[in-house]
Amino acid sequence: MPDQASDGTFEPTGAAPESSGAAPAVQVEGVWKRFGQQIAVNGIDLVLPAGRFIGLVGPNGAGKTTTLSMITGLLRPDSGRIRVAGHDVWRDPESVAEVKARIGILPEGLRLFERLSGRELLAYSGRLRGLPGAEVDKRATQLLDVLDLAGSQHKLVVDYSTGMRKKIGLAAALLHNPDVLFLDEPFEGVDPVSAQTIRGVLERYTTSGATVVFSSHVMELVESLCDWVAVMAGGRIRAQGPLAEVKGDAATLQEAFLELVGANGRAAAGDSLDWLGGGAQGDRR
Repeated sequence: MPDQASDGTFEPTGAAPESSGAAPAVQVEGVWKRFGQQIAVNGIDLVLPAGRFIGLVGPNGAGKTTTLSMITGLLRPDSGRIRVAGHDVWRDPESVAEVKARIGILPEGLRLFERLSGRELLAYSGRLRGLPGAEVDKRATQLLDVLDLAGSQHKLVVDYSTGMRKKIGLAAALLHNPDVLFLDEPFEGVDPVSAQTIRGVLERYTTSGATVVFSSHVMELVESLCDWVAVMAGGRIRAQGPLAEVKGDAATLQEAFLELVGANGRAAAGDSLDWLGGGAQGDRR
């Protein structure tokens, strides 16, 4: 487990990637973000190794989405430095453009061009990325087939189910073969069949040497997928490192997570609701 500070919080491990000679996929140094009086991200340091399946986990409101938005160039930090694939995200417009060419993003609540068909959406996305038309068509066909969307490729996106939207969004994010793929709650609202399909594609993607960074608050999913984890709570990084290191002596990542975010004491919070479950008939006695 990470060391516990005197104030009761857990200090970040500062774990660097294993000495494989490869540069980290993401480096975050002293990044802050405030919305009015609310501090969303509190001076975090984060080093995410390349070629790994990485989970950024935390309770609701931990700052995960804000952190990913700053890393991917969607939200400017108040201070600090962020590098992705060796490039400074916020140094200048040219640097931002270089970073965005190397990453794929599937944000939570992704808004798609709903009046395009699935294939048209991929064709449009690929051409925006500057890929040759023939290459876009070839990759789109392969992605539609692997993600089980070939039968719906000419159907308008507005008529897609939640799972289909997630899959076509993933296809668009993968089309240009990015170095790093960022996913915000990619399995939320997705049926088990679609989730298994997405999972297979992501595992194949990381096997090729690319990096996946995804946020979630479902510990069982993270534990089954990831080999590297960062735990975030209250705008701070509470721990980061290989899954086994973050788990420590805990039996599951869920147990380690509850200890790291200081939530173990809340388990008995429902004890005060002694009236709950007795039924309305008991209230009339």
